[in-house]
Amino acid sequence: MTQIVEAADGRALARLLAGEVTAVLDAAIRDTGRAALAVPGGTTPAAFLTALGGHALDWASVAVTLTDERCVPADHPRSNRRLLGETLFAGPARAARFVALDDVRALAALLPLDACVLGMGEDLHIASLFPGADRLDEALSADCGTPALRLRAPGAPEKRVTLTAPALTGAGRCFVLIHGAAKRAALDGARNTAGPAEAPVRLVLDGPRPATVYWAP
Repeated sequence: MTQIVEAADGRALARLLAGEVTAVLDAAIRDTGRAALAVPGGTTPAAFLTALGGHALDWASVAVTLTDERCVPADHPRSNRRLLGETLFAGPARAARFVALDDVRALAALLPLDACVLGMGEDLHIASLFPGADRLDEALSADCGTPALRLRAPGAPEKRVTLTAPALTGAGRCFVLIHGAAKRAALDGARNTAGPAEAPVRLVLDGPRPATVYWAP
């Protein structure tokens, strides 16, 4: 059964999740001397990313990547990399090492991720794994041979690059961050779908280490 952590509002939720992710990364650093983290872009995670970036941690031992990115320049208004610069990397976390999704060799060397934080849309997409995407079956396959691949999402004006199933389900801890009644209702209805091709969030909800959902109204 999916564990759901609730908070009164988005800011409180951001603080809760930032504290939990910091603890996961700190434990990984103490155990292995390093930690690897994947975080989402978009508007919902901004408060979480800012809160996380302000935590005291040996950030120089942390490698950070994105769960997905739009194929636009890094300074483009729609770039998730740009968002990280304005949020996570605005505080002490600027000492962390950033690994771009198109640097497949460096990305593969990060795996398995210690922590992965995902957003979710009302259509039940995670990362850029959208229902109806042109390479969705490949990206959802446990045998996918690459940690990230490019695809086109329905209605999106540009190509996307996204983490694939092996990277997402292999994370030591996975979290799904959502706000609002509509997304909660969508999440609650995910169990009634045929599977990840229809509801990609089920990839991590039903995975070997089921994701913990963080939700606020």
